Amino acid sequence: MPRNRLTALLACATLVPLSAVATATPGASAQQAAAGAPATGYSATITRTAHGIPHVTADSFGDLGFGSGYAAAETSICTLADTLVTGRAQRSRWFGPEARYNDQVTLEASNLQVDAFVQDLHNRRVVEKLLADEDRGPGPEARQMVRGYVAGVNRYLDRVGPSGVGDPECRGAGYLRQDARPIDLWYGVYLANLLASSGVFVKEIVDADPPSPDDPGIPNPTAAAVDRDALLTGLGRDPSAPFGSNATAVGGDATTTGKGMLLGNPHFPWRGRYRFTQQHLTIPGEYDVAGASLIGSPVVNIGWNKDVAWSHTVSTAYRFTPYEYRLAGPTTYLTDSGPQELQRREVTVTVRRDDGSLAKVKEDLYRTPEGYVIDAPALLMPWSVASVWAIRDANAEHLRTVDTFLQMGKATDVRDLLARQDEAAGMPWVNTTAADRNGDALYADHSVVPHVTDEMADQCMTPTGRILDGLAGLPGLDGTRASSGCRWGTDEDASRSGVFGPGNLPYAIRRDWLANANDSYWLPHPDERLEGYDHIIGCERCERTMRTRMVYRYIQDRLAGGDGLAPHQLESPATLRGHEHENRLMAAEVMRANGDLDTLCESTGEERACQVLHDWDGRSERSSRGTHIFEEFVARLPDQGVWRTPFDPAEPLTTPRDLNILNPLVRQAMADAIDSLRQRGIPFDATWGSLQVAGDRGASPIALGGGTGDSVGNANALASRWPEDNTDRYRPITYGSSHIQAISFLAGGGLDARTILTYGQSEDPTSPWSEDQTRIFGRGEWVHFPWTDEEIVEQTVSEYLVTSP
Repeated sequence: MPRNRLTALLACATLVPLSAVATATPGASAQQAAAGAPATGYSATITRTAHGIPHVTADSFGDLGFGSGYAAAETSICTLADTLVTGRAQRSRWFGPEARYNDQVTLEASNLQVDAFVQDLHNRRVVEKLLADEDRGPGPEARQMVRGYVAGVNRYLDRVGPSGVGDPECRGAGYLRQDARPIDLWYGVYLANLLASSGVFVKEIVDADPPSPDDPGIPNPTAAAVDRDALLTGLGRDPSAPFGSNATAVGGDATTTGKGMLLGNPHFPWRGRYRFTQQHLTIPGEYDVAGASLIGSPVVNIGWNKDVAWSHTVSTAYRFTPYEYRLAGPTTYLTDSGPQELQRREVTVTVRRDDGSLAKVKEDLYRTPEGYVIDAPALLMPWSVASVWAIRDANAEHLRTVDTFLQMGKATDVRDLLARQDEAAGMPWVNTTAADRNGDALYADHSVVPHVTDEMADQCMTPTGRILDGLAGLPGLDGTRASSGCRWGTDEDASRSGVFGPGNLPYAIRRDWLANANDSYWLPHPDERLEGYDHIIGCERCERTMRTRMVYRYIQDRLAGGDGLAPHQLESPATLRGHEHENRLMAAEVMRANGDLDTLCESTGEERACQVLHDWDGRSERSSRGTHIFEEFVARLPDQGVWRTPFDPAEPLTTPRDLNILNPLVRQAMADAIDSLRQRGIPFDATWGSLQVAGDRGASPIALGGGTGDSVGNANALASRWPEDNTDRYRPITYGSSHIQAISFLAGGGLDARTILTYGQSEDPTSPWSEDQTRIFGRGEWVHFPWTDEEIVEQTVSEYLVTSP
């Protein structure tokens, strides 16, 4: 920005006096200091603008982290504290061993199982060793940010005390009395890295035990006998509940400004560990970045600076490989250098009894040099008398994630963004899509991927490993040769051993546009085929989801003049962000071709429902009538035989197509959908907004547009998963569109930033910032995110200086 923001802050100080200037109580930071926090004090200025967005200004990265942590604690202390409790392996102590922990994404296990896993990480000093590793551990600025962040959390709790916390979810909780330490947060960061790998298998790791002598194991599996959907679900890739996002980057050749624009919409949980908060972080003259951060992240994960904007979508690449070891006994496995014993590791977990007293419980886990042993018969990986499986996890071998995002915030264009990402080498499980002021657009999957080439996989897969590979794209490797011929390789340009370097990972830069909606890297643009990469990264020449086709169609129609537009239109800031709330359904548009959907419905004899479906606007607006009939129909479609024209790699964005109205299973899906609505008393002509409402903790039943993503083809993807409130409604939303950002670079060095945090800045349902943005989202509107000094001053709600000794 052209001027130091402190000038503007001082200008508004007469309107909003600085407050919350305080020092920590004596001894409050003893644990933190013991964990390596600096003895010097911190200072940061926090300016809250409309909707509670914090703008943190500080003089160093440590101070910036301090302000970030303090601001996060003010609006998200319950989830933040829960994340620290998890990182300490203390869930069973505070919440009981049998209660379930659900991260709303891939991890669902008992508190005891989670604690046993995390406690073993502590016993092995995994994070401490990474912190001491110059190549795999964080750099000095990231360390400063984390130390400052936990100091900010502690300062907030010092000021208000546990009983002063506003959120009733954790007000007065005993665990709020524990000072946060940097090591607690680092373990939280490390566990987030494992979301798509070891974190998927916590139950199977902790519950793994040697087989009994008479254990028959499972018969040699065949691909035909395996439930592929169940297998994918067990591997963290549930087809019915995908973990996804959309991102579209438009280059200068396709914009009215001649500069880059970005529309990003990560589909994340509306509650828990992977909930976003917004923030703007500034060190005057040195660092200036805004956007959204997962709770517990001191850095911006998705956002922008004055020259480049980026978003992320979950990548198809695997972060791990399973190794199968032949056994010579229950715990003796064979290697090419002779028999070896599995390492048995015993952990002790403190648990809270029903009467409130504490007890010690022991659990055991097993490891090979490659990683943790799992017992997962449903995933074709049992611990049988013949063999045992262990997981090697690439994201378990680094602690570079904070560095990666911090460095991306310094980027000057998309090429610099990718170079910084590659140098930091800690992008855990997502693609990156970006646009810059120069008018370039970027797509890249330069995430952490095990170096398993197709050639090596072919030489090393066991018979069962080939079935895993054929069904799920996951090669199961020969553990006998895990330290020799089947050991992960290394590229010369890789930052560390065992992972692919940038030269063997896909990316594209264009001047028109690029996009991703969680399908593989293969087709980021209709004319951009990225091919020849190893298939552990993803598939090539493979079918795209209806959501991908919709994301692409929005921009294709705009540029080509489709959907009733004049030809040769360019994307403007208003039209690009407008796509977010168009709420078109790709599957409906495809199925309505040639009148097929009407013909199919009429064949059921359901005249009233079919008239509603015929009159339906084909969208998922709050006012739409008939959306629920279509959603119910698509949810019941068979896996095969839906289309007369199958997928064709030569026409990836227009196939499959032509609804197979003669298939009795397709017709039955429609009949069952209509009957289900009738049986539940849901009117056929109900408006979508009367049925789909906010469902996160404490939410009012706010009507929402949007709907199902992959199968229905809604880019504004929303889902109902484990709802807490408004469960009497047809579809209470707890997942999907989250921090949405539309960033447009303008002439003269300016930019236009429009955002929406769909569930609000504060997780405390008693806060005015809990659902204010949900109402805006429901209306299909945007927040004008204040970026410049003048915009911040204009929207200032409060301003305060926070300090600690």
